Amino acid sequence: MTTDEFGLTDENYVPDPDRDTAMLVDGFFEHIAGILREQAEPDDLLATMRRRHEALETADQHLIVDEPARYNLRLTLALVAAYEILRPRLGREAAIDAVRDALVEPLGEALRTGTRAMLDSAADPFRAMVELAKTREHQSFGEGFEFRHPVDDDRRFHADIHRCFYYDVLVANSAPELAPAMCDFDRNWIDAIDPDEHGFRFERATTIGLGGTHCPFHFSRTDG
Repeated sequence: MTTDEFGLTDENYVPDPDRDTAMLVDGFFEHIAGILREQAEPDDLLATMRRRHEALETADQHLIVDEPARYNLRLTLALVAAYEILRPRLGREAAIDAVRDALVEPLGEALRTGTRAMLDSAADPFRAMVELAKTREHQSFGEGFEFRHPVDDDRRFHADIHRCFYYDVLVANSAPELAPAMCDFDRNWIDAIDPDEHGFRFERATTIGLGGTHCPFHFSRTDG
């Protein structure tokens, strides 16, 4: 049974980057382990990935700009480590797909369920989502991301990201092709939004990882 593993329904919700990153990274490597078994790859390959992950973290400490960046770096470099080792074995496209699935799928249902439960229980789902987004900007993303808010009123909240720490880390490690996988992770909470039931819609026409100049995260009421 899927539960609200991220605690989104707690009215006093505060992001816990340490806990959340640990869940994501552990789930990621567990999924990768399954792929390695399916491909009949050597048993010690996962340990090699883990060691490479640790080495990348050590080498990239200079990229950390604040506490949230420490955890965002760890997550992003897990993808890089797995990709470096999978690519020569599976090929570029298959390796990208494997990394994407390993990031998106393990906790996808939990995130959708938690987000949906939060919105279903909120007196004002639009306001609840906006407050969650604002909280995460500061406590989960931090100074590694540049947020701009061209619109922020009772009917619309537009958060435009003009710098993405995830993308910067991938570029620094010669793996920008993994950026769409990071973007796809958001589908887990985006798909929990039902405009008819929750009274607002979400739009994200593009992202930096998909070649856009910025990532537009736009929330707009649909009622009245």
